[in-house]
Amino acid sequence: FQHGIRPPPALHSETLHRGAVMLRSANYDSFMMGVNQRRKQSYPVVCLYATVALFGLLVVLALRMGDTSSEPQMAQMSRQDLMATLRSVPATVRFSPGFTSSMKKGCDTSSSSLHATRQRLVPRSTEVSKREQLKQIKRQDTFNRMGFKETRPIAEKEMFDEFQSDVIKDMRDNLYTMEKGDITFRLAQDFGFCWGVERAVQMAIEAKLHYGDKTIHITNEIIHNPGVNDKMANMGIKFIPVEDGVKNFDQVEKDDVVILPAFGATLEEMQLLTERGVQIVDTTCPWVSKVWNSVDAHTKGGMTSIIHGTWSHEETIATASFAEDYIIVKTMQEAEYVANYILNGGDKAEFMEKFKNAMSKGFDPDVHLKKLGLANQTTMYKKETRAIGQMLQKTMMQKYGPEELNKHYMEFDTICDATQERQDAIHELAEDKTIDFFLIVGGWDSSNTRHLVEIPEHQGIPAYHIDRAERLRPDNSIEYRTIDGEIKVLKNLLPEGKVRIGVTSGASTPDAYVADAMNRIVLMKSSIANTESTA
Repeated sequence: FQHGIRPPPALHSETLHRGAVMLRSANYDSFMMGVNQRRKQSYPVVCLYATVALFGLLVVLALRMGDTSSEPQMAQMSRQDLMATLRSVPATVRFSPGFTSSMKKGCDTSSSSLHATRQRLVPRSTEVSKREQLKQIKRQDTFNRMGFKETRPIAEKEMFDEFQSDVIKDMRDNLYTMEKGDITFRLAQDFGFCWGVERAVQMAIEAKLHYGDKTIHITNEIIHNPGVNDKMANMGIKFIPVEDGVKNFDQVEKDDVVILPAFGATLEEMQLLTERGVQIVDTTCPWVSKVWNSVDAHTKGGMTSIIHGTWSHEETIATASFAEDYIIVKTMQEAEYVANYILNGGDKAEFMEKFKNAMSKGFDPDVHLKKLGLANQTTMYKKETRAIGQMLQKTMMQKYGPEELNKHYMEFDTICDATQERQDAIHELAEDKTIDFFLIVGGWDSSNTRHLVEIPEHQGIPAYHIDRAERLRPDNSIEYRTIDGEIKVLKNLLPEGKVRIGVTSGASTPDAYVADAMNRIVLMKSSIANTESTA
């Protein structure tokens, strides 16, 4: 089972029960005699699958028993250990009651025979892929990625009360427009909380309610939004401290609860937490997991993963941990630099210095750029990812010829749907040239929000990126983040008379936070009007 063998639907439970008898006695001849008798009553293919399924089960049991050189240790295998092993078999396999009963009765007497069987069947050294290592972690009883049904209704109500907004609902019902005196707000038709983010936050709340007084940690910000992360801290969830750029897990103890954020966590972090015996609550966005599947496909194809993303971003760090060989490019310019090296060679020392923080250990551009697979951080600007993909495809075609392209280049579309929908929506809204400026709400460290800012800016419309409503000040000034990452203050944000404002928000921003920002603008405008009338 662990190596991909699956029995057909027609496999009889009685056949698996006979497998239990074989495990108890380790008498292969007797078992095959039973199979031969069964063959008269069933299709031959069923019997073949039964034998293969039994072989897979023996492999699983043997792998779980430890070192082949330690027979006395194996002889002490308890019934509980063996039953735990059986429970780890994928849910697609169903055992009959008779099979389970036989295992309980026979496990203590079969260790020596199983030890000999393991020596026959299992290679002494098998390298397990990173994807398979992740699967093994997810099979543990201490791993939860489905949430907690008993606390879900309370969590859903808490999410609704704190994060929803009647103002935003009314705007949706009124063609995404709201007029307040001299101000007209126009809201992008796709904005705010995406499904993956909403799922992650709700699972964290469910976990807190479920585990009660247990110590709960989270390996990173749950999402890139300061208000939501403040809520996590106020609930008593502890953030893993970072010292000199390295997370310190010393405070995490056995039986603690650790939440993995929406960005995911590295394979090494998950392995450490599993070994420490903690309860893991995995809120990783499924779109991020999709990227991990892509880099696994690259590894299977003997390819280097070229990841379009920011090397210091939590999601990209997690994705890179599932690749064997990788290099991370943030921009088209960096991708073009790599392509030029592929075609023309170059200064290797310069290359290594340029990407010193963005490549796998032991990376050699003269060795690892011959076969490439493209992956990306899910929140990157989709047009840029596509352009990089087309450029790399052209590069590999030029280097190796069209007939060899599929051997040297692989690409999957792993841009998140929510990211693309929000980018498309602000593109459409920016076509309204009567808009004076855009207000974009989202965490300053939110990649998808930063890319939303770029779109109106590139069309010549000012855009101001704030991470919380308090950045809009009563004196008609705004503290905002530029595309280049600078934090600036602009005075006299709102002009006299009428003003039209485009509004959107990143995928990590609740509706209520957007409404708070718009209410602040209304108050600022009222304050200006009162000042003018007084004067």
